[in-house]
Amino acid sequence: MNTLRNKVQLIGRLGQDPEIVTFKNGDKIAKFSMATDDSYKDKDGNKVERAHWHNVIVKGGLVKVVEDYVTKGQEIAVEGKLTNRSWDDDQGNKRYATEIICNELLMLSK
Repeated sequence: MNTLRNKVQLIGRLGQDPEIVTFKNGDKIAKFSMATDDSYKDKDGNKVERAHWHNVIVKGGLVKVVEDYVTKGQEIAVEGKLTNRSWDDDQGNKRYATEIICNELLMLSK
């Protein structure tokens, strides 16, 4: 059951081309946002559709796959763990981010 403690699985579409960040030591990460769709009926019975945006970070060997094959608008499935981080911006304001650290990626469309 420990593998289920912090596990996220999403299917969605990329909002933009992935950003590839290369560090001084040569390591890379890929960052992108993806949208998952949701719908429900409001109190009047009208269908309401909305998109939820998720920030995804890819590390290790999957970065090369993302860099070579994943593009804006593409439908993908990701699996990973949910993380939270905070930092102070240039104006001294506390900023927060929730991200998915991806360890599995499946391309569902070209």
